[in-house]
Amino acid sequence: MTLPDAPSSPAGADRTFQVDLRGLVDLLSHHLYSSPRVYLRELLQNAVDALTARHALEPAAPAGAFGIRLYADGSAVRVEDDGVGLTEADVHSFLATIGRSSKRAEQVVEQRGDFIGQFGIGLLSCFLVADEIHVVSRSARTPDAPAVEWRGRGDGSYTIRTLRSSARPRPGTTVTLTPRADAGEWTRPTQVRALAGHFGSLLRHPVTFDDGSGGPGAAVNPEPAPWARTYPTPGARSRALAAYGEDVLGFTPLDTIELDLPAVGLKGIACVLPQAVPAGRRHGHRVHVKGMLLSEQADEILPEWAFFVRCVVDAESLRPTASRESLYEDDTLAAVRDALAERLRAWIARAAASDPDLLARFLHVHHLAVKSLAVHDDEILRMLLPWLPFETTDGHTTLDEFARTHRTVLVTSSVEEFRQVAAIASAAGLGVVNGGYTYDRELVHRLPEIRPRTRVADLDPATLTAHLDPVDRETELAAAAYLARAREALAVFDCDVALRTFQPASAPALLVDSREARHERTRSQLAREQEGGLWGDILGALRQEAPRAQLILNQLNPLVRTAVAIDEPELARTSAEALYGQAALLSRRPLRPAESSLINRSFLDLLAHALRKDH
Repeated sequence: MTLPDAPSSPAGADRTFQVDLRGLVDLLSHHLYSSPRVYLRELLQNAVDALTARHALEPAAPAGAFGIRLYADGSAVRVEDDGVGLTEADVHSFLATIGRSSKRAEQVVEQRGDFIGQFGIGLLSCFLVADEIHVVSRSARTPDAPAVEWRGRGDGSYTIRTLRSSARPRPGTTVTLTPRADAGEWTRPTQVRALAGHFGSLLRHPVTFDDGSGGPGAAVNPEPAPWARTYPTPGARSRALAAYGEDVLGFTPLDTIELDLPAVGLKGIACVLPQAVPAGRRHGHRVHVKGMLLSEQADEILPEWAFFVRCVVDAESLRPTASRESLYEDDTLAAVRDALAERLRAWIARAAASDPDLLARFLHVHHLAVKSLAVHDDEILRMLLPWLPFETTDGHTTLDEFARTHRTVLVTSSVEEFRQVAAIASAAGLGVVNGGYTYDRELVHRLPEIRPRTRVADLDPATLTAHLDPVDRETELAAAAYLARAREALAVFDCDVALRTFQPASAPALLVDSREARHERTRSQLAREQEGGLWGDILGALRQEAPRAQLILNQLNPLVRTAVAIDEPELARTSAEALYGQAALLSRRPLRPAESSLINRSFLDLLAHALRKDH
């Protein structure tokens, strides 16, 4: 196949890309920006950067001398600043070239840390709500500079012309948008005012808003950030920060932690959540960069274990991503994350040392978060492990209290195992901690680091059964026939049956089993079913004697004493199945289908027997 000849051109000649502006705007709206509302943030950001450059040009100007004015009346949106402005050459260089930014000019690159934006495509976001952008600017760098007008259109065309100085008496820039009909949601006066407050509430430069009603412009950011203000007393400061956190985040904090990292110019607060949250669930944090809101969902600023707080911070040195809606992951962000984590550790340490009431309220709500931290932080472990609550055979208590009454602390490997043995272990005087919850087993095993005289061991079934007293020989012989029928009935579950005496007498039976034992029996059963095949050979090579479950009947229980005296074979079998089912239910582990069927069948059989007996 022959391709048509391309237009001739000099060999090696440079060419430029042809940009479809509408396609580029569509790309921005669907893949870079989360919402068209960001157009106002981009306009505010450009104005702030222009003011920053103006202050660098005129450092002696008083604070507040230069500001930003917003106007929206439904037919137009206008943003005016007293910034450094643009010359005609600047307009040609920076507004007429997509992707280039005045903030990347050679004389500014070394100072780019003073500016919020770094990508030079922010103005294009205005095409998300308007088909035309009108810019009038006058430079403060050149005395008697004329005003310059630039009109950019959504089809990619633009015009530039020089105006008389009277068209813009003072240096600065005015950007005017004529909203499209479908953009009313984002350009109504009330919405523009709300967006200005949302994005610019912490900006250092004065920002005012005029809705065209003829009244004075309203201040968007009338006060500096609460952590930048002075207060008469530390208590007044603490209350003001807590009130700000409640207003911004929507909840009353359990406590407020002030954050200050001078090395990166970060200030703000961390608000301790008043309710527990699931482990690993990370709340988004409200992050401002140089006063401009970057994100309300910046979860990367804190480590994963710090899910008990939400932060509001303003930073100077953190880098935004291209969309300016999240933070760029770099060494600075990693250092900030580590430093903020240290601030949270220090707050916990202060509470433990000087405010036990606050610590108790915090641990009551967020003990899981602290446990996750203590696993990896030796200092927090030593400080707080004795205070953390655990589920034990003495109820929910701290390890410190539990270790005072139990020199040897036994810990289970699962919640299921704890529930199986809790009542019997408690009656036998054994101290058992539920180690089945996240972090608990690992933390209990580290208790000797805090209390060297305390011994910690995993609960061994043999330890428990050693505390179950055997019955006398005559009772064992009298129950032999019943036990044989019970073992036969429960053989399908790989379960042995024994008769013992133990407290409490109200417990008719104890099912001693473990998840690992059940898995081993399931694997062995699969191997038996696959005998002769390749899979059977593989499993057979791994086969070992599978540990059996054990149903221990309590001779002290009146129901058991009645059951072991049953002579009728079918009734004896049914009663053994019912005792097994009841013990399995009390263990609260998931039931297998065969066990659920057995419980239903044994109940119906016992009911039928009782009805026959009555008649």
